[in-house]
Amino acid sequence: MALGTVEIGILAIIAIFLFGANKIPQLARSVGLAKGEYQKALSESSANEAMSDMDRGGMTESVASEQE
Repeated sequence: MALGTVEIGILAIIAIFLFGANKIPQLARSVGLAKGEYQKALSESSANEAMSDMDRGGMTESVASEQE
């Protein structure tokens, strides 16, 4: 179910009526900042997980515990 140009235009007009023309850039900016923080947290989390896997010789926690 793809959105066409008419549907996107209607959604944009509704957004302008709901939030006002001044609020839309602020909302877009805050959504962008939230997305950036989320991606940063994901990359930090995966980096920490990769470091702990390296400490176990590249094995996951479950495999390392089975071998002990």
